[in-house]
Amino acid sequence: MAVSPAPDQDPGLTSNPHDRPQSATFRLALFGVLVVALLASAGVLVFLVADRRGEADDVQSDREQVMAQAEQFMLRTGTYGPDLLDEQGGMPEYRDQVTEVITPKFATSFDKEAATAEQLVAQAGVAREAEVFSTGVSVIDSDSATALVAGAFKQSFPKSRDSDERVDQEPVPFRLEVTLVKSDGKWLVDDFQPVTEAEQ
Repeated sequence: MAVSPAPDQDPGLTSNPHDRPQSATFRLALFGVLVVALLASAGVLVFLVADRRGEADDVQSDREQVMAQAEQFMLRTGTYGPDLLDEQGGMPEYRDQVTEVITPKFATSFDKEAATAEQLVAQAGVAREAEVFSTGVSVIDSDSATALVAGAFKQSFPKSRDSDERVDQEPVPFRLEVTLVKSDGKWLVDDFQPVTEAEQ
């Protein structure tokens, strides 16, 4: 009895023993590329978030420095009295304190204001104290800013020429717009002007 030959194997069922390892290697390589891409994307995202947070922190730090310097400017320019007078009738300490927080350009015009204050103190015994109620920043960029400062000046003068007793006047409110510039990493006052009712 003759045995019929075995039917040919279906070509679709044949498999090359080298096919599976190549397929597994490709999948592994693809997985590795996807993981690297995912990690790179995550790194870029973290960098961008950190960079924006850093920029926001820098802006906030500048705003705080601007407000602090504007406040110091008002406290220093608006506070003086007989205790600051020297033997020549000047107030060198007052001038030095204000000069520390203003630009050299502004210092030129401040000298005239300081001379007027020295004259008032020397001749009339006037004493003045500035009080700041609030500060805010209306405009700011990398090297310039505008701050708003509100407060009041308290002023007194001797009751008589030879008297130590002083008479207090009603506080005088102020609202000022203070312009600052950043020089060598430090905010300095460059100018100021009163805020009118319309501007408020």
